[in-house]
Amino acid sequence: MEKIVLLYHTTDGHTVEICEAIKKEIDTAKNEITIVSLIEQPNFDIADFDKVIIGASIRYGYHHKCVFKFIKENEALLNQKKNAFFSVNVVARKPEKNTPETNPYLQKFLSQISWKPKLLDVFAGKIEYPRYGFFDRIMIQLIMKITKGPTDKTQCYEFTDWNRVKAFGRKISDL
Repeated sequence: MEKIVLLYHTTDGHTVEICEAIKKEIDTAKNEITIVSLIEQPNFDIADFDKVIIGASIRYGYHHKCVFKFIKENEALLNQKKNAFFSVNVVARKPEKNTPETNPYLQKFLSQISWKPKLLDVFAGKIEYPRYGFFDRIMIQLIMKITKGPTDKTQCYEFTDWNRVKAFGRKISDL
């Protein structure tokens, strides 16, 4: 039995939803799976895990500093294990920016760290305008206007390709 940990940072909760979907694709009869928030447990010990998966959301073009800190502090151990990383961002809603090779946020992130994940993916996130405070709503609307995305503040927009998320979960099983 392999022990797998899915570590995540989420801004509005969608990344943890993706972690739960990935978990459902991994054979729980053959694997023990733990999901951990990097905000709640920034010093989580990964030593006893066989596979380490990190998922992180983007807000205003950046992954949270806790993700960088965790990777930097655990790089040697990460490199000894089967590992993967996925990014969640709304830019990935565009077909020309929805792969690890073409997503600018994931590429920027990878250029800022020395760890080289063995498996990578990027998933389109969602926008929930009614949940946002005034500042976030205005900023996200501005970004969406510039990038030709939806701006109706009364609506929620989910762009996640759940079949792709499931496929990533199966790849983790085979890792």
